[in-house]
Amino acid sequence: MFRLYASALLLTLAAPAAAFQGENLLVSMPDGYKVDFQKRQGNTQITEMVPKAESVNAWTEMVTVQVFHQLKAKPEEFRDRIIGLWRKSCPEAESAPIMSAAENGYAVTMWLSSCPHNKETGKPEFTFMKAIAGKDSFYVVQKAFKQTPSKEQTAIWTQYLKKVGVCDTRLPDRACPAGIK
Repeated sequence: MFRLYASALLLTLAAPAAAFQGENLLVSMPDGYKVDFQKRQGNTQITEMVPKAESVNAWTEMVTVQVFHQLKAKPEEFRDRIIGLWRKSCPEAESAPIMSAAENGYAVTMWLSSCPHNKETGKPEFTFMKAIAGKDSFYVVQKAFKQTPSKEQTAIWTQYLKKVGVCDTRLPDRACPAGIK
């Protein structure tokens, strides 16, 4: 399970529960995936996961986790900015909301964006995104495909993103899952 802290990104598969402190992004490593890129620059960190046989330089599917430390933004405003950037790079781009709600006390929005012909790759690109406004940081998790996903893939990956969440060991009303203290 990934634990994204305000100060560090740690890939831990069996770490002691005491490692959770403060605000945490809870996102699992998809089966059959590996972390192929991680970087922190200033207040931003990124982790890219791809199927084990692929790389971030040659991928067909990718999960990207971004943490914007100390960023205060509304998920819908962030979504609208990203959609605008998609449309600039791909005039035929389309986007659709999946949901906007509060989860565990945090504002959340999910949407999908598609580009039928990415100028850089020559392939279509289809991305599901989830943005969460935390108290300490802003979190974005996305699942990208270089093809139109099947109905089964759509169902699997929207469920995956619905399980992504934020918790905080300091706030009883935003508590982390049982066993995490």
